Amino acid sequence: MPPERTLAYGRCIPVGYSGGWRQRHDNQRRLIGAYFLHEYSFEAAALFNPSIVNHPNQAGVPVGGRRFILSLRATGEGHVSSLTFRSGLIQADGNVSVDPPARLATIPQVRNLSADADRVELVFSPDEDISERVIFPVLPSQSNGVEDARFVEFVDAGERTFYATYTAYTGRAIRSELLETRDFVTFRMAPLNGTAAHNKGMALFPRKIRGKYAMIARQDNENLYLIYSDDLYTWNGGQAILKPQFPWEFVQIGNCGAPIELDEGWLLLTHGVGPVRRYSIGAVLLDKADPAKVLARSHEPLVRPEPSDREGYVPNVVYTCGGMRHGERVILPYAVSDTYCSVGTMKIAALMDNLRGES
Repeated sequence: MPPERTLAYGRCIPVGYSGGWRQRHDNQRRLIGAYFLHEYSFEAAALFNPSIVNHPNQAGVPVGGRRFILSLRATGEGHVSSLTFRSGLIQADGNVSVDPPARLATIPQVRNLSADADRVELVFSPDEDISERVIFPVLPSQSNGVEDARFVEFVDAGERTFYATYTAYTGRAIRSELLETRDFVTFRMAPLNGTAAHNKGMALFPRKIRGKYAMIARQDNENLYLIYSDDLYTWNGGQAILKPQFPWEFVQIGNCGAPIELDEGWLLLTHGVGPVRRYSIGAVLLDKADPAKVLARSHEPLVRPEPSDREGYVPNVVYTCGGMRHGERVILPYAVSDTYCSVGTMKIAALMDNLRGES
């Protein structure tokens, strides 16, 4: 079932020389200035793997609309990944628009929160546009990248906090870490521990279930597990609830962001890797009281690469790190070939009919 509509967007900063002495001279001056100022083209290579959450400030939004924040993985020179943001608006009728990004960006002040500098606080200026804030690697565990942040708006006892699970990468080893913010101005970063936190792709449920934190994760490079914890930072054990079943996911399955709470249950977006490492997006409906129970599952992908998607930074891939509910629709941002991002919308009723018809 294809999305109702898509909007393409992206940003790239071309670097190069053009004809003429004056142009070459200007480029040389910019290059020298970039060295002195430590400028870095953080989106020069790729912009991909988006996730979406409500904006903490909804003042002035039209009736029935919703302001959102989009997080994206940006890859620049040297294949180093950082976390960048956009803002935008969903209209009452489901139309989606993304605000134009600022031309330049800044990095935050970094404060150590532990003696071993394993926990840090990042503080941006509140006067900056959201697209000016870039979370670049600051810890040794992140020396080669902050990858694939899966944001979720978590509510507990009436308090709202935005968390993101992400992968820290040194170039040789990975580590699951957690990002925390309430305003997208001040962020805290900390490692996740435990036997269930050693792989990629952890995604937090948006609220506690039966008094415990809950997470969807992949522990064995193949299946998806449901994990519970009393401690937001320590994850052990887990129960395998989803295994590859259909051709489009035979190589591997994973989650595509935090589960989305619907009246019918938990909607879990998944990715499947099939032949020629072709990444597609599917969906699973989990029981709301007991997410270990699978109520329905898509036999065919909701979104899959087109033949034209064989070109790109990573070909044959459509991928998302999280959608959100808006009224009677699911808003789904996704990347295509790790080259640009689109936003699709799906009516929940049609999606449920699709899943139930295949279950």
